[in-house]
Amino acid sequence: MSRIDETRDFIPVRIAVLTVSDTRKAEDDRSGDTLVERLTGAGHVLAARGIVRDERAEIAAQLRAWIADPGVDVILTTGGTGLTGRDVTVEAHRDVYEKEIEAFGTVFTMVSMQKIGTSAVQSRACGGVAGGTYLFALPGSPGGCRDAWDEILKWQLDYRHRPCNFVEIFPRLEEHRRRK
Repeated sequence: MSRIDETRDFIPVRIAVLTVSDTRKAEDDRSGDTLVERLTGAGHVLAARGIVRDERAEIAAQLRAWIADPGVDVILTTGGTGLTGRDVTVEAHRDVYEKEIEAFGTVFTMVSMQKIGTSAVQSRACGGVAGGTYLFALPGSPGGCRDAWDEILKWQLDYRHRPCNFVEIFPRLEEHRRRK
């Protein structure tokens, strides 16, 4: 069973939040606000924040820019994970992933089933790793962002979480680049 090991120190993670939308502006980005409130409330650092249109190339370009930024450890995107023609965030994420975290989508679906029943099948939330940076594509609804953070990411981005977490393996994400 998972738990917080109070003998370990909390390690703040630097997280960028990207909203994918053709219509949202900073003043009405409720999902982005939800993620910022949650991550800063947990003690993490907001490394960057932005909004891009539902355009695959634009999304991938912003992801690549933040992956290359040593001040960003994790990228959370909100929006574009559904089934409509404009929903291309998942494809943009997969354009940049070196490795996909398949279980993230599965666990997110399990969490969503408890909240919205079979409507959970309409989300394509996903996660992956590129350039030593974790990336997670979350739904565009504040509720979906809350569920992803509260039930999964809050724990996996906490170094004290046992039996394991994403933070403790940061140093090993790029070990393949150090091999000779």
